Amino acid sequence: MKFGLERFLEDPALRAPLAGRRVALLAHPASVTRDLTHALDALAALPDLRLTAAFGPQHGLRGDKQDNMVESSDFTDPRLGIPVFSLYGQVRRPTDAMMDSFDVLLVDLQDLGCRIYTFITTLRYVLEAAAASAKAVWVLDRPNPAGRPVEGLTLREGWESFVGAGPMPMRHGLTLGELGRWFIAHLGLRLEYRVIEMQGWQPEAAPGFGWPVERSWVNPSPNAANLSMARAYAGTVMLEGTTLSEGRGTTRPLELFGAPGIDTARLLADMRQLAPDWLAGCRLRPCWFEPTFHKHAGQLCAGIQIHVEDPTHYDHAAFKPWRLQALAFKALRRQAPDDPLWRDFAYEYEHDRLAIDLINGSPLLRQWVDDPTAPPAALDALAAADEQAWRAARQPFLLYE
Repeated sequence: MKFGLERFLEDPALRAPLAGRRVALLAHPASVTRDLTHALDALAALPDLRLTAAFGPQHGLRGDKQDNMVESSDFTDPRLGIPVFSLYGQVRRPTDAMMDSFDVLLVDLQDLGCRIYTFITTLRYVLEAAAASAKAVWVLDRPNPAGRPVEGLTLREGWESFVGAGPMPMRHGLTLGELGRWFIAHLGLRLEYRVIEMQGWQPEAAPGFGWPVERSWVNPSPNAANLSMARAYAGTVMLEGTTLSEGRGTTRPLELFGAPGIDTARLLADMRQLAPDWLAGCRLRPCWFEPTFHKHAGQLCAGIQIHVEDPTHYDHAAFKPWRLQALAFKALRRQAPDDPLWRDFAYEYEHDRLAIDLINGSPLLRQWVDDPTAPPAALDALAAADEQAWRAARQPFLLYE
């Protein structure tokens, strides 16, 4: 099995159209070859490639920024002597000066298969800038570690943000290269776009179901520590919009959730009573944890860890992380209806809308949680319609079966 980067490095014919053109790279720490050489170093070693600039997304080219809304600065690569521009610093969209530094932008980003993961928004922004400035974008494709399943509400019109790149469900089930194809069609863009496809990717094959488990995992962002996190993320990311800890400040971030004072036995009982089918495909374990930083730092939290690593417990087709986390919110509302659940703070530089609504692309999930008369079937009906529509809409852009 080969990633797009490896095919590009191995086959001079794939690089031939770049002869005489200035090339830039958009990458992060997970942009590595099978032997863990970083893409920037591997590309710089090619004698037939003229590398003139590099770009880093959120968390930086080096991945050194721990939390959201921690910006990276531009710098000059000390070894290659080329500028490294930040697309999560003074700007989110590349400036004209940045675009002037190259003719073709290679994008080599490991995504997590979730709409809120900002690397796909950065892809949209560079595609728009490239179309406006007659530049080319090539994606060196990588696996979607969450695989092909689709889940969640579609982002509603007017709810676009840096964590909402377009009208897709929370789990979109596409690779970055496929997403680029969809963005171009959805936005009506005209530009030179090419996907260097993977070879041998099997998104339905066990045990990885999207991630080739023989490959080393490198964190694409500081809290994306393993495949379990990637599988759970489409649900646990919603915790960022709540007063519950998502496990930042622990060794298992975005695989667990909790807060001081939660009755976990009651929580699990209420979840099973409300919608037992939404707990399928995984194991839920009551646990205790004390974050060293972030929400509830230094406090003992009662919580739940979502286990999706044991093949005897994990069912890829049955596991619904978005519904699972939504159900936990609903059960917590039943347990403590007056406790503050929704965190009111500036989220990804948005000051006028609740974070939980930005994350979900509308207020619909929050309204369902807060309405004690709204049954799970009501949310399921909304989401199922969106999921069915997205499966049909994405079909023309699939590159792998």
